[in-house]
Amino acid sequence: MDAKPSVQWTIDREHDALLVVDLQPDFMPGGPLAVAEGDQIVSPIAALLPRFGYVVATQDWHPKQHISFATAHKRAPFSIIPLYGGGQTLWPDHCVQGTPGAELHPGLSPGCVGLILRKGAYAHIDSYSAFRENLGPDGSRHNTGLGALLQARRIRRVFVCGLARDFCVGWTAIDALAEGLVAVVLDDLTRAVFPDRKAETDALFASHGVAHGSSQQLRDATP
Repeated sequence: MDAKPSVQWTIDREHDALLVVDLQPDFMPGGPLAVAEGDQIVSPIAALLPRFGYVVATQDWHPKQHISFATAHKRAPFSIIPLYGGGQTLWPDHCVQGTPGAELHPGLSPGCVGLILRKGAYAHIDSYSAFRENLGPDGSRHNTGLGALLQARRIRRVFVCGLARDFCVGWTAIDALAEGLVAVVLDDLTRAVFPDRKAETDALFASHGVAHGSSQQLRDATP
């Protein structure tokens, strides 16, 4: 297994950005796609926002009968079906466009968020990563343009937090590397859909060169 990349924990407000992934009510306890303890990361993430010069928040934004919804296929939630040459996990209906569950969590201060990126907005394709759609019918993963935007703003490194570590957070961090950025996952500011697969996710991070660690190191190193 590859060695875990080292991290310089001091925040560079000019060249570092914070990516807050899918912090939305539908992913909170009691929501249709609840991530256990997802509510526990809201306040510490909100406290971290002002430390960064640029913050991006992603927002799952699905149309009704989205291709990733189990109800669209009359299958059980968390089933996996073949789709476009890959496997598609089928989810409970969640984050439907215009519904309260799709809004950003009210605990996030909108004044600290520089960009809200909505993903999964096309009915025929799912989207985990903030940088690219999932595999589509043409066999490619279409770019959202976020990488080019961050590079235009001279961002060199992204710290990634939010929900969920084993899906949207992880895909976002891996794709950030493909965009030429350094990626660091803030482990304590994420939660997983499947917590028992942590070792599998850690191994995936290591194989791609994604660094990860506790946000406390970030707080301790930043004046």
